[in-house]
Amino acid sequence: MSRLENYQKIRKEIPDYVTIVLAGKTRTPKEIKEIIDAGATDIGENYVQEAESLYNSLGETAKKIRWHMIGHLQTNKINKALKIFDVIQTVDSLEKAAAINKRAEGIGRVMSVYIEINIGSEITKAGIKPEYEIIENLAKEISKLENLNLEGLMTMGPRFGNPEDSRLYFKKTRDIFKRLKGLNLPKVNMKTLSMGMSNSYRVAIEEGSNMVRLGTIVFGERK
Repeated sequence: MSRLENYQKIRKEIPDYVTIVLAGKTRTPKEIKEIIDAGATDIGENYVQEAESLYNSLGETAKKIRWHMIGHLQTNKINKALKIFDVIQTVDSLEKAAAINKRAEGIGRVMSVYIEINIGSEITKAGIKPEYEIIENLAKEISKLENLNLEGLMTMGPRFGNPEDSRLYFKKTRDIFKRLKGLNLPKVNMKTLSMGMSNSYRVAIEEGSNMVRLGTIVFGERK
């Protein structure tokens, strides 16, 4: 099937309440535009420089969708990121949150952010430790920052050949999400649980995800 058919098939299979963020990493503007024209609403990028290039190449089409930062955000790239992205999914420290807040304040913008959790405690992956007290403390500190809106959690989860092996990690993330939501913190609207990728999105949705990040299953293997 073509990437267009892949997307349309998956969109029909996935419940309407689940947002599909298409991972645009290494994809061409032509590929991305084709999917946007087919109804895609959200694009995720790992690198600010690639996102900037894609955004500019798409012209007016770029304004039709929501842009998500789904990779590690370097402090020196925050200013550029704020001009492109609608959501930064990868906040994993108060230092990072404060840096985004300061720059957002400078341009009079309120930025939507998610806390990224390293739910598998993997050395090679970014994200805050999966300890509830640490995560709750970060959420409380973010709630005090005037130019940030905390709207959810994001996790990669360990990658397994068998998606079922991810279930326990998704359950743990969902439980943290529910506990944070129950705090009813000021300026915090915990509405999005972003977890699940091409190999694991079905299990993630079963465990409460309402946002999945898909690349390979739609576009095929990266060149």
